[in-house]
Amino acid sequence: MRSDTPHRRHLLGLALGLGALGLGGRAEAEGAAPARIGIIGAGHIGGTIGGLWVKAGHPVMFSSRHPEELKGLVEGLGAGAKAGMPAEAIAFGEAVLIAVPYKAYPELSKAYGEALKGRVVIDAGNATQARDGDLYTEVRANGIGATSAKYFPGARIVRAFNAANYKVFAQNAGRPAPRMAIPIAGDDEAALDLVKRLISDAGFDPVVVGSLKDADTFAMGSAGFGHELSAPDLRAKLGLAP
Repeated sequence: MRSDTPHRRHLLGLALGLGALGLGGRAEAEGAAPARIGIIGAGHIGGTIGGLWVKAGHPVMFSSRHPEELKGLVEGLGAGAKAGMPAEAIAFGEAVLIAVPYKAYPELSKAYGEALKGRVVIDAGNATQARDGDLYTEVRANGIGATSAKYFPGARIVRAFNAANYKVFAQNAGRPAPRMAIPIAGDDEAALDLVKRLISDAGFDPVVVGSLKDADTFAMGSAGFGHELSAPDLRAKLGLAP
């Protein structure tokens, strides 16, 4: 097994911190069957949001090319969390959260694009010029929703959990009313319904902005990015109907 690293220590601390949020068993308490969730990329966003789902009663498989590095995270979260390879997480999940740097999307598409067809894919990626180069240029030209759909054709993509830093999600999950709103966008109504439920279970209020082409309104660098607003205030910020 690999030696301890700052990243592994962060994940362990994250798991222990999420345990204090009091979100446990929300899915079961509200009578809905838990949803199996696979996560590709168990870094800051994947670890934070996945941990919230475990605490809400959903079984989650975190994945990495080195799943042994996720031992601290899954042990800290308890029996609802497990670790595996990305292909295992895709096969496991009714929904799959993609939480890797956007520059990895072309490689991810080649390796797992076929397996993701027909899956509900929660796309949390952001494109940045300094890191993503030509891919950032493509996003600027075509829109981030359309670009993600190009790399994962046939996937039921919902853009979500990309509009804030992971620390904002960790600090605001399950806060007293009004809860923090999460903007989402997608073209598949059933996929949107599942993601709305998962957002609620994680301790937030979902706000459907529109179809994938509307995802640019809350992409990094847009006026809709980086807010900790309630659902009514976010709708007003984005010019949506109350």
